[in-house]
Amino acid sequence: MRILIIGPSWVGDMVMAQTLFHCLKQQHPACVIDVLAPEWSRPILERMPEVRQALSFPLGHGALELATRRRIGKSLAGQYDQAILLPNSLKSALVPFFAGIPKRTGWRGELRFGLLNDVRKLDKARYPLMIERFMALAYPVGTELPKPYPRPSLQIEAASRDAALAKFGLSLDRPVLALCPGAEFGEAKRWPSEHYAKVAEVKIREGWQVWLFGSKNDHAVGESIRERLIPGLREESYNLSGETSLAEAIDLLSCSDAVVSNDSGLMHVAAALNRPLVAVYGSTSPGFTPPLADQVEVVRLGLECSPCFDRTCRFGHYNCLRQLEPDAVVAALQRLDGPSLVDVLAEVD
Repeated sequence: MRILIIGPSWVGDMVMAQTLFHCLKQQHPACVIDVLAPEWSRPILERMPEVRQALSFPLGHGALELATRRRIGKSLAGQYDQAILLPNSLKSALVPFFAGIPKRTGWRGELRFGLLNDVRKLDKARYPLMIERFMALAYPVGTELPKPYPRPSLQIEAASRDAALAKFGLSLDRPVLALCPGAEFGEAKRWPSEHYAKVAEVKIREGWQVWLFGSKNDHAVGESIRERLIPGLREESYNLSGETSLAEAIDLLSCSDAVVSNDSGLMHVAAALNRPLVAVYGSTSPGFTPPLADQVEVVRLGLECSPCFDRTCRFGHYNCLRQLEPDAVVAALQRLDGPSLVDVLAEVD
């Protein structure tokens, strides 16, 4: 069975999509899974053993370009038995339709009845979690999802990881705290930099080093965190935001002994690497897209006005984040405290 997945457009969603791939492989162990998705997602998909290949989709989010979608669809004609669409947009259904894929599965959305022939009606109460909505598309309508649910699990090659360490001059001589202070969604997901700096200070004083991760847009925030550290501590922090590729960021995150992150794509990457994780929530809720890992501490205030799911605070105060004190995150890190990666590697050697 040959299956084409039309992938999502966000890092976290792409990570969580692995639960669907796992369900498909459980039912059809010999099935072939290819994923049509933006090129940026390739490093994620290449670290998922269920995926045969990532097919680069050249159009940006929201672009229609009907002729290009028709050309891509025609190029895939005759190669797949089923297409499963994770986005709910009409545009995402065009390529499988033009490819003439016999079975085209997806949730009802944007009047795409003529483009899909296996249209599902979403019951949000039955499937409150995003991974449930992904997984349900692997089964016939009405099927009970098997439990326990699969978790995303990205596979790291030692050579790739070691190359990233060497490229950025990093070592594992001390435990690593990874900080992910960015969030592409908006300011209402970003815990203040001064709070991150306080957590960094505490852990560096305990003998840890701090690595900061994010996109180019997060580099300034990373510098703001480092600048709040006194000179003697600042040298134990490394701002990798915007310096690494996504592939390098994934490999380096796999080296961390603990991660503190906003509700972001990198939070889901860290969870899929099964790193001890403190997830900081403000305007959003772990009730829809929680981090899926063995060791997770969710820290949030749960104010009356949250979760609002707004990109910016409608009241302008961001109290759901600003009033969440660093001590709460430090305490969560202590609850997660276990053998460091340095110790584990030493035992292996």
